[in-house]
Amino acid sequence: MKPQQPAAPAWANTPKRKNNKRRILIIVGALVVLVIIIVVVVYFAAIKPKSKSGSGSGSGSGKSNGTTTGPTKLFIGKDGDTVTKEDGTSFTYKNRHGGIFVIDPQNPYNDGARPQSWTKALNETWKFGEDKIFGVNLGGWLVPEPFIAPALYEKYFDDPSVVGDEWTLSEAMTKDQAGGGLKQMETHYQTFITEEDFAQIAGAGLNWIRLPVGLNAFGTIEGEPFLANTSWTYVLKAFEWARKYGLRINIDLHTLPGSQNSLNHSGKQGRTAWMTSSMGLVNAQRSMNFMRGVAEFISQPEYKNLVPIFGIANEPQGQDQGNMKAFYYEMYKEIRAITGVGEGKGPYISISDGFQGLGAWETYLTGADRLALDWHVYFAFGADNSPVFGDYPKAPCGAWGVPLNHSLGTFGFTYAGEWSLAFNDCGLYIRDFRKDAQTQGCDPTWTDYEKWTPDTKAQFMTFAKTHMEAIANFFFWTWKTGVSSRTGKISAPMWNYQLGLEQGWIPDDPRTATGTCEAAGAGPKEDQFFNGPLKPWQTGGAGANTFAPEATAGLDWPPPALLSLGSPLPTLTATGPVPMLPTATFPPSATVTEAKGWADPQDKTGAYVPVANCKYPDSWNPTENAMTC
Repeated sequence: MKPQQPAAPAWANTPKRKNNKRRILIIVGALVVLVIIIVVVVYFAAIKPKSKSGSGSGSGSGKSNGTTTGPTKLFIGKDGDTVTKEDGTSFTYKNRHGGIFVIDPQNPYNDGARPQSWTKALNETWKFGEDKIFGVNLGGWLVPEPFIAPALYEKYFDDPSVVGDEWTLSEAMTKDQAGGGLKQMETHYQTFITEEDFAQIAGAGLNWIRLPVGLNAFGTIEGEPFLANTSWTYVLKAFEWARKYGLRINIDLHTLPGSQNSLNHSGKQGRTAWMTSSMGLVNAQRSMNFMRGVAEFISQPEYKNLVPIFGIANEPQGQDQGNMKAFYYEMYKEIRAITGVGEGKGPYISISDGFQGLGAWETYLTGADRLALDWHVYFAFGADNSPVFGDYPKAPCGAWGVPLNHSLGTFGFTYAGEWSLAFNDCGLYIRDFRKDAQTQGCDPTWTDYEKWTPDTKAQFMTFAKTHMEAIANFFFWTWKTGVSSRTGKISAPMWNYQLGLEQGWIPDDPRTATGTCEAAGAGPKEDQFFNGPLKPWQTGGAGANTFAPEATAGLDWPPPALLSLGSPLPTLTATGPVPMLPTATFPPSATVTEAKGWADPQDKTGAYVPVANCKYPDSWNPTENAMTC
């Protein structure tokens, strides 16, 4: 017999309907509060500016509905959402790293996007020397190269005058009116890189883009065959897409008047006439117009979060070292006059080491406000490159890590603006459009990734990670390489980041590179990694823009060595209209004012233009030493 249970109180036997209603109301109320909290968190964490942001910051709140088709209010997209491009086609945004994209029809300058959960949104302050740049170049897009866009050149392979540069390609296209003429170049701009590439870059764990831009984005002069001005339209598209997916941009002037290095990616192959000829000063002055226009544009509050680095001259080579240092200093002064001095005021000014090595710049302009040094690190073009892998997978740890760490501690912010997985020059058109590789005994396997074994891919994965760890702040060259019309394949796979991701020899999270040098038996060494931080003056803090007299001694502009190249040296006059660049056009839904394209209203000095009624030598191939008036 069970013990008798005490009788339940009378209230326990009453109906529970009213009590259930109370519980339901409490639960519903809690859910409402939770939704409000989530909306507020999203607003303050992803949309509202957090640290020293400009007018490019966003406002309001919203949530994903699975598609970006025709949004009429703020839209925050995430992994799995459908993106509809401007041409009506669509793709699925794939980002396993917690990145979000932002569409704000009312404020196209909204800087709330972030490419990954661990990367700062555009409206948060990037800390150089602390935050890591995981970047990729958009090479071959606005400055075409034969190994990156082979089919573009191969159409004219039977024309011996096409040597692999943009100059002769443009001439061939112009003659080929039946085949589309120079309009073919814009078709390339439209199709080679699209919005989906930017989305994929964010999904690949990358957070920066280096954007090479050619001189023809700013117009052409008589005799230049390039498609004029059009590529600037695609620079603006790059700004729009990068902002949408939270990617920061390092804009790089890749070709300069007269050619800054005579290579096929400098506009015209064969001769260096930029700062090395009787037209050296004229070419430099014209370049200054471009640099000033870009600096004014990207220093606007609407763009300063988006474009924090400005590379003013890609890989100059053959110039007098003193001339280059004087030119860099002149542009430094001009840009800082536009931006002002101090963190957040305009971009870091990036200069190339000019193939001189980092040591040549160790004490250059000590005290400069936010000056960066761009070093391009390639094994492919060394004298000792090899047709076999050998010890290359661990080579970056010492070859790149030690000098970069030293430069970070002396010069200031130093990064690798270009590197690749090529340990030799075996690949279609790597050296030149009409020259074979210099590596002896090139294995054809290196141009045919479909024959790579799992072991080969594993070696490339290690090689990629040792680069990433040793360099720390990097931009891979390049995001993609096109299919050759002659081989029907991608024939430069060691230079293709997108392909490496798809095929499994490049990691989709660069953070996983940490520890690879040690695992490969190449570290860590005490001097191999930078422990930071950078000195205050190097990041726009105390002491920025303060120079000891010896730091600027001998940096007069124009430098005497340049003036001696002509009798008298041809020059331009600063009497033209200011070099203001076109701005983006917004839809009617926008409630913000479009940027004007010019950050400093006090900067009213005219652009450099030819002296009236004077005849100048050819800028690219000068045969005379003087101008005649």
